[in-house]
Amino acid sequence: MLKPMLLKAPLKDYLWGGNRLRNEYGKESALDKVAESWELSCHEDGLSLVDSGENKGKTLASLLEGPGKEMLGTKAAELDYFPLMIKLIDAKKDLSVQVHPDNEYAWRVEGEQGKTEMWYVVDAEPGASLIYGFKEKISKEEFQQRIEDNTLLEVCNQVPVHKGDVFFIEAGTLHAIGAGILICEVQQSSNLTYRVYDYGRLGTDGKPRQLHIDKALDVTRLELPPQVSQTLMDIDIFPHMDVKLLADCEYFKVYHGRLQGDSAMHTGTDSFHCLTVLEGAVKLSGGGEKLTLSKGATAFVPAGLGTYQLQGQAEFILSKL
Repeated sequence: MLKPMLLKAPLKDYLWGGNRLRNEYGKESALDKVAESWELSCHEDGLSLVDSGENKGKTLASLLEGPGKEMLGTKAAELDYFPLMIKLIDAKKDLSVQVHPDNEYAWRVEGEQGKTEMWYVVDAEPGASLIYGFKEKISKEEFQQRIEDNTLLEVCNQVPVHKGDVFFIEAGTLHAIGAGILICEVQQSSNLTYRVYDYGRLGTDGKPRQLHIDKALDVTRLELPPQVSQTLMDIDIFPHMDVKLLADCEYFKVYHGRLQGDSAMHTGTDSFHCLTVLEGAVKLSGGGEKLTLSKGATAFVPAGLGTYQLQGQAEFILSKL
């Protein structure tokens, strides 16, 4: 029988991370810092574990093999890889200025899919900002020269950030999350990052972290980034919820929901749902399973489950294909 599943996320201790994910979002870890929590992942660099029911302790990836692949839905029927990754990211310090390749380049050069992503700003300290593309169109030659003479930041588009902001980071867009920002990221299932600038920081081995200048020059879009819009959906579609459509592209569809009571949801045969709770708590029931999702918890709801129920007072991100 198809059942919703709680997930346990692999955690990452990158040098720029803080401890809000541990202290506020319930991520238990012996790591010194918790920079990222991979809420939904079937990537070899970090696999989500099932944290409920008879499959507790198994990787989600293992359950989606063979006949289990039907739980992804028909939109993934032709894929031989899991399409999505969802993260919570706590940037205590600035991330490197970086770029991700598109599918064509990534498959040809790296042997895996590219990376288009979306950021929902869960929280931001006063005065926080991030890098989103360039201030104006530049040439490839100028881009390379500014990397070499350490003046790249002068042409980067610095954007002030506030709670609730949304950024769509299409593959090829130069970007960097700034210090003091907590983000929920929905992305293609890829761990390809080309660092362009890293503030001269040293890694755990005492050496400067690797840069990927040649590949970045190959894939970076040098024009202005696109604007991002939010669309308030008809509240009658999801009773007792205010819902915003945050992103709708060929790789994923993402909503922000604010639940105030009870609401019936539905997964058809086309796609699974993934719910990540940002505030409050949700009771989820369906397929004979009853789960409680506290702040920072994520549940995978299989395609084809049909109707399931949500109850509580909560803010969450819902992702699907």
